[in-house]
Amino acid sequence: MAMQVASAEGDEPELNTTINTTPLVDVMLVLLIIFLITIPVIVKVVPVNLPNAKNIPTTTKPENIVLAVDKDENIYWNNQPVDSNQELIQRLEDAMLRAYHSGRALPEVHIRADKDVRFEAVGRLVYDAQRASVPKIGFLTEPQNTAAAAP
Repeated sequence: MAMQVASAEGDEPELNTTINTTPLVDVMLVLLIIFLITIPVIVKVVPVNLPNAKNIPTTTKPENIVLAVDKDENIYWNNQPVDSNQELIQRLEDAMLRAYHSGRALPEVHIRADKDVRFEAVGRLVYDAQRASVPKIGFLTEPQNTAAAAP
């Protein structure tokens, strides 16, 4: 580091008006190194062993309610057609009340939907089940047939 001293003539030297950026660059490089070292220490992921996906067969109890929707959006209650959503809600409420008053566990609602049905029809079933205070809703699916998909 250099320093200017007054000359012997007594004149004041010119003022150094330029900014010395060397210390600024040094500080920035040190900060960059500190951040690069500390970021991996700060960012931690909670170690979790994720389960493997398995197709567990559903055990259907007699008290469970199976609702089906075909591709034409017709609703079926245990293979019997249901005329309207209001009738479906009323039947679900009646089933929940009967189970509650008899002291049995509340029935589960299992929804079977055609693969070509619009999502809106399935959403309507879920909404109707919520309005009827159904505590548990599940979806029934077919296991994937990998032998048929292979060329």
